[in-house]
Amino acid sequence: MQLLPRRQREVLQATVRHYVDTTEPVGSKTLVQRFGLDASPATVRSAMGALEQRGLLTQPHTSAGRIPSQLGYRHYVDCLLPAPGVAVGQLERELMGLSLQWAALDDLLLQLARRLADLTGLLSLITRPQRRNPQLQALRLVPSGERLLVFLVEEGASASSLNLRLPAAANGQLPALERWACDQLSRGELRWQTLPNQLKLSGEVLRQGLHSHHQGLPSTPQAALTMGMGGLLLQPEFQRSESLRPLLQLVEEQPGAVLLSDQAGILGGVWIGSEHPHPALGPCSVVQASYGAGPDGQGHVALIGPMRMAYATARSAVRAVARTLERLLG
Repeated sequence: MQLLPRRQREVLQATVRHYVDTTEPVGSKTLVQRFGLDASPATVRSAMGALEQRGLLTQPHTSAGRIPSQLGYRHYVDCLLPAPGVAVGQLERELMGLSLQWAALDDLLLQLARRLADLTGLLSLITRPQRRNPQLQALRLVPSGERLLVFLVEEGASASSLNLRLPAAANGQLPALERWACDQLSRGELRWQTLPNQLKLSGEVLRQGLHSHHQGLPSTPQAALTMGMGGLLLQPEFQRSESLRPLLQLVEEQPGAVLLSDQAGILGGVWIGSEHPHPALGPCSVVQASYGAGPDGQGHVALIGPMRMAYATARSAVRAVARTLERLLG
């Protein structure tokens, strides 16, 4: 993301802080007085106008002050996030003293979910560890008339097979496709974007078959413990029941749908507004971290709240809880 000029960075930071604290739009004079900005109100007003042109601030109605936009929050999280406050340091000290010796797993998760909700005033969600999907380690391709038999060797020495329809024109590509696939798996995964053009026909058959196989693997619903609904009800953004109902239904019926993979770390574990694909989370932000539990288990820690949240505290607290669970369960 393009770095802003210093003055605009200061103004965006101050606007986010003001709106998170007060839920009120802010003008240039208030920013100068409250945050002691080394600039005149006219200079700050010019910077606010430039930020609005960039789409980082918005005016909720004519003659009102400005508030951060979704894009403004994203820039703030990516480029301007301050160090977390003393409350997170206190949380980390508390977590260091936790042990599973005298507590059942659910009691531990409930305690941590409650502590997260109390610290942030947001809805906390912690999933129990779930077994990861087995990783594909090797495969063999065996043509059989108009069908293609695919034998899969997966993590843990488990084996399975696929029976796919094979276009006649793709039959001659199979030896080269198998060599390509085995070479890819020896490097860790199938990177379909590197598939040679001459193998596209047979490769697409295999790709779709593996995708369907993965989608069809049996899985248990991702059980989750949640705390902090009362705090969420107090947030101005959720004063009307119709704005909260879709979120409540999602968390109660499909908590796993809240959680997304961010393997590349592009979003830093933070989904703001429409960055999350589920419509119930459109007015919300989700701050999430994963934790490992033994060689095959993985769980998640998340906070859900309005886009107007203290992101530095939320992200640091979620990561601290995830690190603690990994220490205790890993």
